[in-house]
Amino acid sequence: MRTLLSVVTGPPTILLTTALVVLLCFWLLVAAGFTSAGTFDADANLRAWGMGGVPVAVAVTLLTAVAWCLSVGGVLLLAVCAPPCAVTGLLRMVLPLAALPVAWRLTCLFVRPLHRLFPDEPSPPDRGRARDHVDHAA
Repeated sequence: MRTLLSVVTGPPTILLTTALVVLLCFWLLVAAGFTSAGTFDADANLRAWGMGGVPVAVAVTLLTAVAWCLSVGGVLLLAVCAPPCAVTGLLRMVLPLAALPVAWRLTCLFVRPLHRLFPDEPSPPDRGRARDHVDHAA
């Protein structure tokens, strides 16, 4: 338990932990009715990032949670399996940063089936249909 707490509150994973706590507070405000899940939809368009079709808050929450899990899991694995040395320390610092692109790809996969639950959100464009439409118009 002590190892887990040191990983969660240690650098640089503390940045993801802080983001997760902020998101938890946001979702508590949503649950209490003080705000809505679509609050940030006008501020950002996630379609270019491959996460369109769901509210921004849902996509960012998934991204942060997946990155946090990958980061904490990887650093815990290093703490348990690797001997303490300079290379392990460097890996411990780099692993949370490397978890972000992996988390982004996984979030894109998780968001794709979720867009059906949010009919108000514009769904990701179907590129096959757009190509057919352009071909027939020409």
